Amino acid sequence: MDLPYTLTPDRQIQLALIVLQSDETLEYDMRRLLPADVEMLVSRVASGAELSTETIAAMESRLTEAASLLPRAARIAAAGYGCTSASAQFGSARVADLIREGVETPHATDPAAALIAACRALGVQRIALVSPYVASISDRMRAVLSDAGIATPRFGSFNEPVEGNVVRIAPASLRDAALKLAGEGTCDAVFLSCTNLRTLDVIGDIEKEIGMPVMSSNQVLAWHMLRLAGIAPVPDAPGTLWRRAGLFE
Repeated sequence: MDLPYTLTPDRQIQLALIVLQSDETLEYDMRRLLPADVEMLVSRVASGAELSTETIAAMESRLTEAASLLPRAARIAAAGYGCTSASAQFGSARVADLIREGVETPHATDPAAALIAACRALGVQRIALVSPYVASISDRMRAVLSDAGIATPRFGSFNEPVEGNVVRIAPASLRDAALKLAGEGTCDAVFLSCTNLRTLDVIGDIEKEIGMPVMSSNQVLAWHMLRLAGIAPVPDAPGTLWRRAGLFE
């Protein structure tokens, strides 16, 4: 027997996230940063166990396919690609094009684009950059920021290529690195780069120590996605970014 049914309206605001296969942090962080009534849809893109310019380049051809695996009936208010280094290497315009080839959405962003937007919203022109990457990847990120008018006069890296080690860098190590670079002066904010770093629990403590904004890849990506979608953040989101920067475009 055929049973009758009715369709209900969409119950939640939907955002989409494309996460690296090797990433163990971003999904957890986004669930902490997004309001409870926002539904997060996730796809994964194949990525290497080690991060290099070659493994990053290989992701470019896979990004559209990963986006296309998101639900076709979803109404995605904004989509984000969760890789800071790849965003810098491909360029944010290219990332957005690749995402939109796979899924329909009015907005697409990534950590590099989100950081630049956050710096502009805060009036930040000089950052202390904490990176886990090898030199070739870090150099590209610094060049992208420079092209956007954001200097990185203070820079340091853990020089760790293995993703399984990056995610396990201790919060105390992140804190010590941020304090060391910020203590050298000539910067307006600190940025902890990489979606696989576990940064959310140290942002507030570092800000109290240095008296300036501290941002991270996952924090700025969540902030920018919410901003593009016109969604208010959770009240206890870590960092002065949420309080000092205007949320909506």
